[in-house]
Amino acid sequence: MLIDDDPRYRTLLRHHISCDWPDVELVSYNPRVRGPLTPGFLAQGYSAVLLDHEWRGGSGLDWLRDFAGREGFAPVIFLSAADESPDAAEARAAGAYDVVGKAKIKHTKLNDAIRRAADEQAKAQSRWRMSAGSKMAQDFAGCRLKAYRRIDLIAKGSVSELFLAESAEVGGVVVLKVTPAVRKESGIDQSMERFLQEFEILRDVKHPNVVQIYDLGVTDDHLYLAMEHFARGDLRKRMSEGLTARQSLTYARDLAMALQAIHEVGILHRDLKPGNVMLRDDGSIALIDFGLAKHVALKMEVTDKGLIFGTPHYMSPEQGHGKEIDPRSDIYSLGVMLFEMLTGKKPFDADNHMAILVHHAKAPIPKLPERLSAIQSLIDTLMAKDAAARPADSEAAARLIQAAIDTLGAPETAQ
Repeated sequence: MLIDDDPRYRTLLRHHISCDWPDVELVSYNPRVRGPLTPGFLAQGYSAVLLDHEWRGGSGLDWLRDFAGREGFAPVIFLSAADESPDAAEARAAGAYDVVGKAKIKHTKLNDAIRRAADEQAKAQSRWRMSAGSKMAQDFAGCRLKAYRRIDLIAKGSVSELFLAESAEVGGVVVLKVTPAVRKESGIDQSMERFLQEFEILRDVKHPNVVQIYDLGVTDDHLYLAMEHFARGDLRKRMSEGLTARQSLTYARDLAMALQAIHEVGILHRDLKPGNVMLRDDGSIALIDFGLAKHVALKMEVTDKGLIFGTPHYMSPEQGHGKEIDPRSDIYSLGVMLFEMLTGKKPFDADNHMAILVHHAKAPIPKLPERLSAIQSLIDTLMAKDAAARPADSEAAARLIQAAIDTLGAPETAQ
């Protein structure tokens, strides 16, 4: 793993390392783009970590001291300004496994340091796997998963528990969703059905704006799902920081394309809201949480017809009244989210959920501020009361949103 922000230097290092290991997998981590490593991450899936001494706005020595405080962190080879520069001495004192000067890379020295670090890491991992601590770290709600190391419990619900975990295979942090494999005389219970349906849904979707699933497993008494982790949080958090019209429309367009991807394989999300849209380190977004999604091709029904599931503030009129829905219901929810991104307010609010649902069905679509009046027709189309008046599919919605972006002219200054 290489922590550095200079693509040219990353290429140079890759060249040096590949001379001895042609098939080397050098994973680059840009600290200026991605920020600090997740607390609790130990880089256990890597033979060594190469750490640059500085980047714009960052100090490798500060990061090295942080890593030294993480028991079990992979060996760190510090890339100092020069072999005997002041930061080289500081790095050794701070716990670097070895120090290599950047000024003039010595091929033999670099690869020898990596070879020794890899050997040390292999021995350390072998010792750890035999320790009592490993058994505790591999316990997830009573389910032992040897391929993962527990970092923290994120959330505990009535059905599943969410954990932050490190995966050596992925080479990073993942979210593990674990649920008991409860069975009844009549077969598996509804919570298991929903869990399995969520995987069935996600397995067939490959899209850059949909959460990535790494693994599904079934033990004697648990099921688990390993998925992408989003250190930057959700769209709700991003909205609190303020969005420009361009940023709001760009997020909405990307969400529309994500919806098109799931709709094409027969999935209705049914719970589109800012909390179910996550931000990646590079600023892109990903749609998550398919727990309430419905796959029209699945014979298994996990909800009763006529019952209302979802979040009232974002429900289409038809969904809010327990009627049959199709992809245009998700498009309505997208329109609600776009309105909120643009204004900072939900289009409809009330003291109770039923009143909100009535507003969605009967109240006039609220107006955007005058400065955003050019986007009003888009909001009116996405949030049309009658599903037939909305875009026919999410791809068409994405085209309308892109057209609105094109009318904005030059890109706005990022906030």
